[in-house]
Amino acid sequence: MSTFLMKTLFRGMALGLLLCLCSPSMVRGTDRASAHPSADVLLSTMQRELQRAQSKLGQLDPAPYFTSYSVYDEEGTVVVGGLGSLLNSTQFHRRTGEVTMRVGSAALDNTHQESRPSGMSSGLIPLQDDPDAAARVLWQLTYQEYRQAAQTYLNVKTAAAVRTQEEDTSADFAAAKPEVHLDYAMPAFQLDRKDWEDKVRRYSSNFRKYPEIYSSAVMVIGEKTQVRFVSTAGAQLVTPGSIIRLMIEAETRADDGMELLRVETFQADTPDGLPGEAEIAARIDKMASDLKALRSAPTAEPFDGPALLSGRAAAVFFHEVLGHRLEGHRQRGDQEGQTFTKKINQPVLPQFLSVTDDPTQRRLNGMDLGGWYQYDDEGVAAQRVEVIKDGILRNFLMSRMPVKGFSQSNGHGRAQAGLMATGRQGNLIVSSTHTAKDSEMRQKLIDEIKKQGKPYGLYFEDIEGGFTLTTRSLPQSFQILPVLVWKVYPDGRPDELVRGVDIVGTPLAALNRIEITGEKTEVFNGICGAESGSVPVSAASPAMLFSEMEVQKRAHSHVRPPILPPPVWEKSGVGLRTSDLGLRTSDLGPQAPAFGSPTSGGLQ
Repeated sequence: MSTFLMKTLFRGMALGLLLCLCSPSMVRGTDRASAHPSADVLLSTMQRELQRAQSKLGQLDPAPYFTSYSVYDEEGTVVVGGLGSLLNSTQFHRRTGEVTMRVGSAALDNTHQESRPSGMSSGLIPLQDDPDAAARVLWQLTYQEYRQAAQTYLNVKTAAAVRTQEEDTSADFAAAKPEVHLDYAMPAFQLDRKDWEDKVRRYSSNFRKYPEIYSSAVMVIGEKTQVRFVSTAGAQLVTPGSIIRLMIEAETRADDGMELLRVETFQADTPDGLPGEAEIAARIDKMASDLKALRSAPTAEPFDGPALLSGRAAAVFFHEVLGHRLEGHRQRGDQEGQTFTKKINQPVLPQFLSVTDDPTQRRLNGMDLGGWYQYDDEGVAAQRVEVIKDGILRNFLMSRMPVKGFSQSNGHGRAQAGLMATGRQGNLIVSSTHTAKDSEMRQKLIDEIKKQGKPYGLYFEDIEGGFTLTTRSLPQSFQILPVLVWKVYPDGRPDELVRGVDIVGTPLAALNRIEITGEKTEVFNGICGAESGSVPVSAASPAMLFSEMEVQKRAHSHVRPPILPPPVWEKSGVGLRTSDLGLRTSDLGPQAPAFGSPTSGGLQ
């Protein structure tokens, strides 16, 4: 199952959970960001303890044949506000250490199939550059991991002896060039906490003008991270990273109880890359206008016919329906549906479409791409992968777990700190050679409606999220959750906004009903969640015309809107005030659906 998270993390306002999951970080120029590796106390401690562990544990039976240490040094700032007031303002600093260990041999080790989580143990590393304290924690994690890995390996060997031969007999681990890359050049930006507290107050106060908006929030996250990685194969990596994310959410409820949500997200490498205050205010006004229109819009009926997806909507669609099924680990194992496993060198898309995943690309059409990175979380250099060329499937997104016909990683082994890496998307980019001007795509939809004799078609302006099933024990289907959907009539009537509709279908059928695309590529940045945790990703696509798309009615609650009107806001001095904000953590709603899932991925 997979979901491409498009909603923000501040729903429910569980800030502790938020910080744990996202690990926002911001380095303030401490002495640990040394300009030379000889002064890197933590890296030298990791190397020394790794060598000691390998020397001692290598004498045992069973012995580890590969071990790596990773430390994620993170410092972060998170500011959350609502209705002109601060709800939370937090700064923190933490270091997370990982010990990854493989016992047995590359052909069969403790991570085989469902035992993959046995390959890692993690814990907190001291914040100070105290070599003795850091070594002690690494020692504890190493022995803890060895006990777990050794016992699991014995169980794996026993299971292999009594089970029938697996369909894919690939090894459990692939060799890779031990990379050496020490980059201590941390980004120079500073996220001014006080400045952003003021901005969040001003931004969120815009929602006071709209009594029909029942809950709203604005969140900014500033993140800088330094990752250290060493392995017994000789890899030594130090890589910096940074991200700024601004998220705005507003929610209301229709008279029939249906929850209606609008979310806007902005992402950049530095604070200067975020929109100015005037643009933020305009976006908030548009969100409120959309929600007001949705409250009075009719609910959609089940439909099967022509549909047009905007570029952003198509990008989410491709991440969800196609991208997760191209991740390498989904091509092996008894539980996976393996939709595309045996379709290499066969057509899986119309001939005019190609798909690449390129984590080495930093920008596209003037936008920063969230899925950029230099090295993956298994120490392999990021690579551009042409997964589909002219409609023909050519490759998968590979970690260091081999699959039949693909024995090497292509730099897509990714994970959240504390979890085992799997093959994951980075920057998934869809391109087309059969295009029309974007201004002509609506007419193309109308032409297709007339051709099929349908009473109307659908235009999907924006998508909230969705999920897809990839395990063979469940139907190989998907469900996408649109936000703004319009009925487009062929007889010249104005387009009609509708609500309460989900896109449903099966991947192989849906992906081959694309007729033509627009010219402009649109980008969606977000956080994708899956078995290996939450990682930043991007998806990019032009608008797409589908000859057929099926939609169904969306389930929703029947909780009626508030009986009492909201409190009256009054002018008071230089700001706005109310006698009772009436804001509780529960007012911000439950956790949002994801562009990702417990077994696939997700983007928020």
